[in-house]
Amino acid sequence: MAKPVHADQRYLIALINNDAGLINEIYQKCAGKVKSFVVFNNGTTNDAEDIFQEALVDIYNQAKFKDLQLTCPFEPFLLLVCKRKWLNALKKKSVLQVTNSEDDLLLIGEDTFEQAEQLEEQAAQADLFLRAFEKLGGRCKEIIKWSMQGDAQEKVAEALGVTYGYLRKKKSECMASLVKLIHLKDRNND
Repeated sequence: MAKPVHADQRYLIALINNDAGLINEIYQKCAGKVKSFVVFNNGTTNDAEDIFQEALVDIYNQAKFKDLQLTCPFEPFLLLVCKRKWLNALKKKSVLQVTNSEDDLLLIGEDTFEQAEQLEEQAAQADLFLRAFEKLGGRCKEIIKWSMQGDAQEKVAEALGVTYGYLRKKKSECMASLVKLIHLKDRNND
């Protein structure tokens, strides 16, 4: 059974009709996120602007000439298209085998919409984690940050000036507190 068209189809209609108000909304919601992604992944602000523009043009063309029907929210969909375009641009720059032809890049099927929905879900989970993390005490934050860097626990203990045994016990307590906070926030959002 086909999924229903998402309410964000209005953004595709806005692109087709050159609706300045909604197009401006797209820029306000998404341009900063695309810029962050591109700059974080060896790009420049100009690269980000180019990728964003190209993605909007591609989506416009898909909507106008191929009757693209959006079955997921627009924002994660656009971000996914931008991410694919940038990774492809990086591959071209490094003279590696480019895995996606332009057609593949915008081969929009149910898997693309599912990936966009997963992206949105991951962003929501990351936000939940960060809000819970901010409620932890300073020492717990420090221990979790150090531990997430992937260094050996012995190194982390040494850097923090504590014993290995203390670090393991404290990290366990901190993670339990974090999980508890996440579950509380998650339940409160339902």
